[in-house]
Amino acid sequence: MSDFLQSEMQNLLLRALPAEAFEVLRPVMSHVELPLRSELVTVDVPTELVHFLESGLASIVATNSENEAVEVGHIGYEGMSGAHILLKVAQSSTKTFMQAEGTSISVPVSALLSMVEQYPAANDLLLRYVYCCELQLSHSALANARYNMPERLARWLLMCHDRLRNDDLPLTHEFLSLMLGVRRSGVTNEIHILEGYHAIKATRGNIKVLDRPRLEDVAAGSYGIPEDEYERHIGFQIRRST
Repeated sequence: MSDFLQSEMQNLLLRALPAEAFEVLRPVMSHVELPLRSELVTVDVPTELVHFLESGLASIVATNSENEAVEVGHIGYEGMSGAHILLKVAQSSTKTFMQAEGTSISVPVSALLSMVEQYPAANDLLLRYVYCCELQLSHSALANARYNMPERLARWLLMCHDRLRNDDLPLTHEFLSLMLGVRRSGVTNEIHILEGYHAIKATRGNIKVLDRPRLEDVAAGSYGIPEDEYERHIGFQIRRST
């Protein structure tokens, strides 16, 4: 029998599962180290493992036939990779990989699907998580259409700050350009704007959050609703206190 204890899980979804559903998964859980760039979901390849992140940051990226790519979702300790399998979709056209190294609790897809069939309450919880992911995506679209670049950057940094739970965010300009869908030179300009507000301090491969309330002021209405909805539907707060 595995020695994983639900009360000690860092992943919020695992902690939120009904106890009997967690017990079904416990014998097949594995602790996994996830180095930078580890691929959790490969495009058009059937997903065999889901990862409930305990630490680190994963990025969901959409890529087209012209090799244009943009990040469409974040996963941290609040979520899981491979959420498409909950919709009975075996593979995904998006890629998920680690943008900041971390750890996870992995579970075979077959075991997870068997568990949600046995426990409707667990299935409902995980489908509410899928809703939260869709809401995050819809608000990314809203931010891209209606907010300027400093506001969008502030929003993404707040989302990273929520998930990494550290004021030092190991984010490269390459990652930020992927997040925002702009050239790296454009990212540098936007970082300088937020530094001018004394909200962050950027060094090579790292952004330090100096003033979260100031970042929230800059992000304005582009940030907050998906975070509040996660707390309402999952039962745990992900939005960091200021």
